[in-house]
Amino acid sequence: MQESHDLTKLKKFASKIKETTFGELVDSYSLNIFEQILTVQLNQALLSDFELEAGELAKLVKSKTKGFEITSSNNQIIFTQKGKSEEIKALYDLKSKVHDVKVKGMKGIKQVLPVKRGDEYVVLTSGTNLKDILALPEVDSTRTTCNDIHEICEVLGIEAARESIIREAYKVIQEQGLHIDIRHIMLVADVMTTSGSVKGITRYGVVSEKASVLARASFETPIKHLINAALEGEVDYLTSVVENVMINQPVPLGTGLPGLITKMK
Repeated sequence: MQESHDLTKLKKFASKIKETTFGELVDSYSLNIFEQILTVQLNQALLSDFELEAGELAKLVKSKTKGFEITSSNNQIIFTQKGKSEEIKALYDLKSKVHDVKVKGMKGIKQVLPVKRGDEYVVLTSGTNLKDILALPEVDSTRTTCNDIHEICEVLGIEAARESIIREAYKVIQEQGLHIDIRHIMLVADVMTTSGSVKGITRYGVVSEKASVLARASFETPIKHLINAALEGEVDYLTSVVENVMINQPVPLGTGLPGLITKMK
């Protein structure tokens, strides 16, 4: 997100961060098999918008085009194959290779949308690249965020990922017109991040880490957990709620916690 009060500057910034590929700037491809030449006609209007020239693009794609001579003139880039005339497959492959070469912007930012919120403008993006975006001087790093929890964890740490889980879950619930006390969501976020990495509440995530065999078996695939525990000789000490409920005895909480000793007359 980018804070600004000047829409022109904002649009310029948005176009600067959007990932632009070589293929987006091309009007047409022309293939001459006999002379082994691929001619690429570039779009003049788009080149002007992105402040690029055919010569610059030719230099950018040079690393991806080994075995070809590159010349550029009047919004055209001409690739001439150096090899034998039989090797025409390389000409066809070249077209798809150069199409995806990044020429401008940040990797991962596929679309940008400048919008006004209150008194300021922000840029919404499709795709994320939090690490590189936060390094830009135009960006307010204290208010910039994304909804990729794993990326937040990688860039900003596990505490930030926990906060992101809480916000995203709370936002979804509010949009449905429901009200749930935020403590419940905080508890879920704590469980998901307590190990130091983000784990889902699934049989492969937090459930797989439970110390109790019966607690793991109570969620999903019980036979697998019981067989594995038997093979490894695991012992369940019945310290939690679920396993005590399963074997029909008081749970070690509240009145079930203390033992009572009396003197009999």
